[in-house]
Amino acid sequence: MASHPSSPHPDRNQPATGRSSPAPSLTATLRDEEYSSHPTLPPSHIARSPDLSYPYQTTDVLRTGITDEYREVSESGVIPLAGALRRAPSRAAHAPPFSSSDPEKGKKRTDVQLVVFKPHDPDDPRNWSKLYKWTVTAIVALAVVSVAFGSAIMTGDFHDVEDEFGVSQVVVALTVSLMVVGFGLGPLVWAPLSEMYGRRPLWIYPFWLYVIFNIPCALAPNIGALLSCRFLCGFFASTALTLAGGAISDIWDNNERGFAIALFAAAPYGGPVLAPIVGGFVGETIGWRWMLWVNMIFAGVMAVALTAIPETYAPVILRHRAESIRKETGLDIYKTEQEMFARPFADLLIETLVRPFEMLVTEPILLLMSLYVAMIYGLLYAFFFSFPIIFGEGYGFNDGLTGLTFCSVLVGLGIALLVTPWLESLYMKQVQQKGKADPEDRLPGMMLGAPFVPISLFIFGWTSPPIVEAVGGRWIGPCLAGVPFGFGMVVLYFSANAYLIDTFSSHVASALAAKTVVRSGMGAAMPLFIVPMYHNLGNEWAASLLGFLSLAILPIPYLFYFYGKSIRARSKRASIA
Repeated sequence: MASHPSSPHPDRNQPATGRSSPAPSLTATLRDEEYSSHPTLPPSHIARSPDLSYPYQTTDVLRTGITDEYREVSESGVIPLAGALRRAPSRAAHAPPFSSSDPEKGKKRTDVQLVVFKPHDPDDPRNWSKLYKWTVTAIVALAVVSVAFGSAIMTGDFHDVEDEFGVSQVVVALTVSLMVVGFGLGPLVWAPLSEMYGRRPLWIYPFWLYVIFNIPCALAPNIGALLSCRFLCGFFASTALTLAGGAISDIWDNNERGFAIALFAAAPYGGPVLAPIVGGFVGETIGWRWMLWVNMIFAGVMAVALTAIPETYAPVILRHRAESIRKETGLDIYKTEQEMFARPFADLLIETLVRPFEMLVTEPILLLMSLYVAMIYGLLYAFFFSFPIIFGEGYGFNDGLTGLTFCSVLVGLGIALLVTPWLESLYMKQVQQKGKADPEDRLPGMMLGAPFVPISLFIFGWTSPPIVEAVGGRWIGPCLAGVPFGFGMVVLYFSANAYLIDTFSSHVASALAAKTVVRSGMGAAMPLFIVPMYHNLGNEWAASLLGFLSLAILPIPYLFYFYGKSIRARSKRASIA
């Protein structure tokens, strides 16, 4: 095996130097060029920050270390492994291999060249035009909206489903709960598969299956068929929830994705809010089955758009490039980190199916933050069942008008979209001042949004009948309660998600999987008891009970803001304080 000269890994914040290759062929470039150019991180990247485009689940980063391969650029298109590998920022990590004086290991260290993008590389999604990147971002965000929309579309007309199948409202509520259960289980499968095969196949095949399974839902001859197909819809649709954040991170680097990631944060909450608005009028005018046909049409349009998106996942793009280089040169020294340090299948199963739940038990930050996000998500689905009680039973609104009351939540969501880029700019100021911000610098958003949720619930309960007489325009009180709720839930989710990513930077996939399972569990449970709770406790006290629960968890972001660093210092998997 031929070896190539390599120098110690330079400072990644220095500008690139050296010459680009004038050679006409790839083989000549790689064999004859001296690798004198310094690999650099582009200005759009915050050095050493967690990268959602990194294959955390399928690369053995704890045993082997971590590189910036998928973000760095080099004029030569390769960088030496020597010096590129560093210890993962976790106490559970080992020192990188090849650090001993063993001759064989030293030879491997000298020989291996990691394949990276070149400056202005047309294959690098970060180099797409701004217009095209925003187009892809919009498609990805709308895909999340469409699947979240599908989860709540049935709330537009429960009564006709109850009458046709002769079942109770709790049974019909399972059409929502089971799809949300699918949202929780699907990512356990789709996340590792996307790291192995890329985003594109996972956008296409599962999403088209989601579209197809809407057909038996709309044609269901009995409640059993409807419930089982709704679960399968949730399972396949969850691919959008799994891939969207990563796809946005693929095309927008972490120093430039403020508003793009805000759209992703709002999408899982905006979709369910749109559903009762559309479903209420559709179910009332042309029947409940047409709610599902409309949902299938929405999903089908998004499936076509997603099919047109090229691959965005850097590890897969570079792996294909490494394969081409090896084939052309006949040298097997050109690799990606994922290829070199692939995680054994048994470890992959543990990472996917065991590690998330183990971390929930052993990591108080993950547990409490997941419960907080789950509570907010559950309250959103609680609103889908409490609004019909307040406005349908209390004010006599039909399904269509009841759905329109959810516009207040959309107003709050829109305000949150304006605020989240400002929060991101505050975080970036911390990065500039400190050189590297702490995860706790992500929490001011949660601290801002936390009080708005209980405030909204108390307004909702104590401005509703029978406390306020159901006459005239007095419906405006409980309707306006949606504004602070919509604002609070999006700002909370935006900050909490970023905090978990930064806190568990070497275990991002497991931490997010744990959060998703807990969140989906709460979202699935809420619809099953909200209606009886409101009927038994009354509107004011049912809403107040939920308000007191949200008050009980309100101190969590403040607790972690002041004590998070010391808690991380005692954690085995959290980022090193």
